[in-house]
Amino acid sequence: MPLMRYFLYATFLAMAMALAAPVDASSGSSNLQASGASLSDRGSLQNGAKLFFNYCSGCHSLKLMRYSRIASDLGLTEQQVMDNLNFTGAKFGEQIPPSMSAADGKTWFGAAPPDLSLMARARGVDYIYTYLKSFYLDPTRPLGWNNTVFPNASMPNALWSLQGIQTATFKAHGSDVTPVFEKFELHQAGSLDAHQFDEVARDIANFLQYAAEPAALQRKSVGVWVLLFLGVFTLLAWLLKQEYWKDVH
Repeated sequence: MPLMRYFLYATFLAMAMALAAPVDASSGSSNLQASGASLSDRGSLQNGAKLFFNYCSGCHSLKLMRYSRIASDLGLTEQQVMDNLNFTGAKFGEQIPPSMSAADGKTWFGAAPPDLSLMARARGVDYIYTYLKSFYLDPTRPLGWNNTVFPNASMPNALWSLQGIQTATFKAHGSDVTPVFEKFELHQAGSLDAHQFDEVARDIANFLQYAAEPAALQRKSVGVWVLLFLGVFTLLAWLLKQEYWKDVH
């Protein structure tokens, strides 16, 4: 009888853990901001796809994704995808290349921009969100931009027209020779206010979270039914145990 009790406790504990809010697999840095990205928000995913292909796909590819898969998963038609998301001339069922050649990327940036198919799995969605918000003007860099999350990154701020141009303030603490980031200051306003740009960064990060594991959309929907089945099965197992052991003293 104790064994059955332990089994029930373990089952309910597993269900509770599965229903708990998922933990972002990003870096453990306390400097990362919570994106609030959710794969269940189809509007966010659709907007993130639009933003990615308009602002990011000129340099970055998604070689593990296909245009047709995006259409199927995000509720878009083939016409919508080909007219609004495909700027490379690739076919609907093909993988997603960058618009820029690797040779041009190496010439302009020193290295070909990386494929972003698995970026969200490697770094985490909060990392991408914070990174997109953390560009600042730096005249010492070849392209004039730097980033507090990824210092000395070769990537320019592709979203500057939306976010605006910000500068960063650093301060030295004690004998530490490395200045510590203090705050951003808006140098020139962009076309969006701070809250609107937060949504832009969130939606792009959310889309890359989807691109890193498209099956997560189906897994989450199936997971609810699996948990319900486990709950019903546990109840039936407990009732069966009560029936078998009711005459045992």
